[in-house]
Amino acid sequence: MIKDFILPDIGEGVVECELVEWLVAEGDTVAEDQPVCDVMTDKALVQIPAPFPGVISKLYYAKGEIAKVHEPLYAVEVDAADNEAPVASVAVAEADTTAQPSIKTVADGSQVEDFMLPDIGEGIVECELVEWLVAEGDTVVEDQPICDVMTDKALVQIPAMKAGKIVKLHYRKGQLAQVHQPLFAIEVAAESGSAPAAQTAAASAPSGSASAVSQAQAQAQSGSQAAACNMVPQGKALASPAVRRMARSLDVDIAKVPGSGKNGRVYKEDIERFLKGAAPQAQAQIQTLPQGQVQTGAVATANDRVEPIKGVRAVMARMMIESVSSIPHFTYCEELDLTELIALREAMKAKYSNDELKLTMMPFFMKAMSLALTEFPVINSRVNADCTELTYLGRHNIGMAVDSKVGLLVPNVKDVQDKSILDVAAEVTRLTQAARSGRVAPADLKDGSISISNIGALGGTVATPIINKPEVAIVALGKVQTLPRFNAKGKVEARKLMQVSWSGDHRVIDGGTIARFCNLWKQYLEQPQEMLLAMR
Repeated sequence: MIKDFILPDIGEGVVECELVEWLVAEGDTVAEDQPVCDVMTDKALVQIPAPFPGVISKLYYAKGEIAKVHEPLYAVEVDAADNEAPVASVAVAEADTTAQPSIKTVADGSQVEDFMLPDIGEGIVECELVEWLVAEGDTVVEDQPICDVMTDKALVQIPAMKAGKIVKLHYRKGQLAQVHQPLFAIEVAAESGSAPAAQTAAASAPSGSASAVSQAQAQAQSGSQAAACNMVPQGKALASPAVRRMARSLDVDIAKVPGSGKNGRVYKEDIERFLKGAAPQAQAQIQTLPQGQVQTGAVATANDRVEPIKGVRAVMARMMIESVSSIPHFTYCEELDLTELIALREAMKAKYSNDELKLTMMPFFMKAMSLALTEFPVINSRVNADCTELTYLGRHNIGMAVDSKVGLLVPNVKDVQDKSILDVAAEVTRLTQAARSGRVAPADLKDGSISISNIGALGGTVATPIINKPEVAIVALGKVQTLPRFNAKGKVEARKLMQVSWSGDHRVIDGGTIARFCNLWKQYLEQPQEMLLAMR
């Protein structure tokens, strides 16, 4: 029989992703958990495994196309003998942790449905049931809060996707609920004049037509899970983070955009349609170019190649536009003499470096920066949108720009203020390896407070880095150069020097503040013993 694999929720409200690479071809035989493809979300590269063995019969997307969550990604032919359920109850192939929602018709014509706990984001697979806000037998209305669950990050309230009567609560207070497993069962009114879609398909399809059954059940499940994910305050637009960023970059009030998705979810196409309707005068200025011409007016040649900007590069482009258009940047440059620090690092490298820990210069830069941030907390702050409030951050989550195979990524080392240099080095090693492969966890990319860009790794000396909004400062490290300098006795000697370039948010940081901050950071780096004495 043939099953469609439904692209599951990948977390963080992601509703679409780019198909980066197929790792199999049509006709290939795959084993359970074998990687099938790589997809790119706004945050990271995600590898999709096969939930069961079989033969790939159809790949629904070409490389570079945008795949939709809750839509078929590929079809696989499986051995019917290996399936416990008959054709009429084929489970949707979403993930090896995903269960098929149960729909049962009761005597009065109503039906009992299982509510599947949806993805809550950030790769979370389970959460604690904190409090039931209803009891078995209670009647609830659509969007009424049903329970509170606790993830690693926050307390989340789960609403009812439909009106009905609570039949069964599958967990007790304090138990761990699993994502994609039934959370509670609810009795709802049956669809007028028809049975549930999955049952109708099962009744009308021939016994060999597993694909039709699978697709019908996929539609039933995707509809219920999409409703389950609509956990947003009433009156606000339902949209993914990527769509919200797009709206902000285009200066569009997303609350005014009519959404074409379920329950009014707004997609990128909806914003594009809204712009066309709301600003016809702007569209009128766009001229269609004659075939064979590019926008510069030059005649296109056979060697020209046009590629869409997608994935991480598209996100970076939008973020950089938003940063430079909303933050008044200023640049401050300084020269660091790293002769003593480089000697110390070389002496320690042989003893402490291993496969899990590479003792590079970056951990020293981060730890020295954290010590300086303690004295100058405004450099580790956040300003609100209308620049009326400043939040001083207690955590020093220092990011590092990495030139990965999928584009620029900026993972950050969390809580540098509480870590030793060796602890920071281990985190830098882990994040660098993950970023270069494009497989950084979303949590590693979030909540950064200040960033370091190491342009010197590629040979540059001076730069004007763009602030990683909503941070207020970033520094670019130039390459280390051996250059002549006068020592205290007036004699010329070779020193190992680095140029560093700061960009600051001039709304909250002035030149004097960043100069004094940089001087303290410089002191810790040029005299490592001072860094040691400053550590607590």
